Amino acid sequence: MGTVVAAASVEDEGADCPVSLPGSTTSNSMLPDPFLKLNGSRITSKADWRCRRAETRELAERYVYGDKPAKPATVTGTVSSSSITVNVSHNGRSSSFSASVQLPSGSGPFPAVVVLGGFGADTATIRSAGAAVINYDPYAVGREGTPRNNKQGAFYSIYGNTSSTGLLMAWSWGVSRIIDVIEQSGGNILRPDATGVTGCSRFGKGAFVIGAFDQRIALTMPIESGSAGAPIFRGIPGEGAQSLSSAYGEQPWLGDAFGSFTGNPNNLPVDTHQMVAMVAPRGLFIMDNPHIANLGPRSASVAALGGAEVYKALGVGENITYWSDVQDGSHCANRSEWRTPLQQHIQKYLLKTGNAAGTIRIASKAMGNLSQWRNWQTPTLADGPSPTGNPTVTPPTGSPTPTPTPTVVPPTTTPPPSGSCTATTVPGTVWGDRYNTTVNVTGTGTWTVTVTLTGPQRVSTTWNTTATFSGGGNIMTARPNGNGNSFGFTTMFNGNSSARPSVSCRVG
Repeated sequence: MGTVVAAASVEDEGADCPVSLPGSTTSNSMLPDPFLKLNGSRITSKADWRCRRAETRELAERYVYGDKPAKPATVTGTVSSSSITVNVSHNGRSSSFSASVQLPSGSGPFPAVVVLGGFGADTATIRSAGAAVINYDPYAVGREGTPRNNKQGAFYSIYGNTSSTGLLMAWSWGVSRIIDVIEQSGGNILRPDATGVTGCSRFGKGAFVIGAFDQRIALTMPIESGSAGAPIFRGIPGEGAQSLSSAYGEQPWLGDAFGSFTGNPNNLPVDTHQMVAMVAPRGLFIMDNPHIANLGPRSASVAALGGAEVYKALGVGENITYWSDVQDGSHCANRSEWRTPLQQHIQKYLLKTGNAAGTIRIASKAMGNLSQWRNWQTPTLADGPSPTGNPTVTPPTGSPTPTPTPTVVPPTTTPPPSGSCTATTVPGTVWGDRYNTTVNVTGTGTWTVTVTLTGPQRVSTTWNTTATFSGGGNIMTARPNGNGNSFGFTTMFNGNSSARPSVSCRVG
């Protein structure tokens, strides 16, 4: 029997997990260990996965897809039996888009499957199984045919046409806003807790990313996603699939930062088996074509097998299906082999009326071998909190003591007495929901920098430093980790967009 797992009630359950990214990457020809935390220890309990997933998310955003901003300040819209409208406002910028709706027979409210660009799992089968179809035009949110320095669409109208975020993540953001509107609609027509997503080819890439980055998606169904989709980046060069440089250059699907890795994917600190794992424990049905090597089906099967290890460790190994054992080699064909499992997946994850177990059915002509790609083993995870005495630390969820909001703080310098050090802040990129800061330290000896934030702002990511937090998350203590005298961090506004951090430095 398969285990039915409800989708999350929030887009990102690990948003409060403190994540400190490494300042540099090292070459590794094997797939990174999905269970290995950034501090070098492995997770030991199922509860640890929440913040390990948050680390994976940050790595994927930084190096592969670009940043996915949190929910904008204002999201409004409407849901009818034929359409969904979405209106977004954030930091003085606005954009809107819409999607059409096709309901199944019967009485609602209905679960729904978002179909990207008209190419995905068979819509007739989806509706006959009892789910609505949301026809989503990704190009309204992130348009193809644009240069990286002039991206267009609803996402870039809000976050700027020079945003380093690629189209796949922009499309993901758009579907998240559709779910926001469904949640606000009262649930009379569409159920907010039962959304699936599907797409084929480039829209398969999009469906894969959408499911990985919004935990409210109950069922993710990418089809023949190819390079920049499910196939492991490390395997693509050896398989003869569309090269990473070609996929990166064809359209701005991937984030701008990925351009540094098209010729050396071994330097990536993350790979797509970890994006597969980000979907866990929710439903995942990957459909692939073994007859077109350019799609990288062998590498995609390795990604599925690697991600399935996380599903197994979480006790939900039956919630993932990878199916490339099909006869028809036409790209994006509606295949008879997928009809029954498609119905079963909709029944199990969207209607909650079935319990069919997932299956791994890899065509022999495109069968990857996970053992060739990993030097790690799958741990047995405890059901409760980590037994190591070092559980994942999350900041308190209560409201911090109100602090007067200062005006924007200019770069702050701590005068260095004899034998002390100086810390200076350099403002960096500002997005709609977060901003970067670099800290430069001068002086001799081992230094410690204290960064003071104004609540409710919180640090979400650090690099080139080892950081600890206190004061309810308002105070960050940063020490060098061997990467010189500069470090940086990303701060979430969390509703306070005016304040900037102050810093002080001491030796020792």
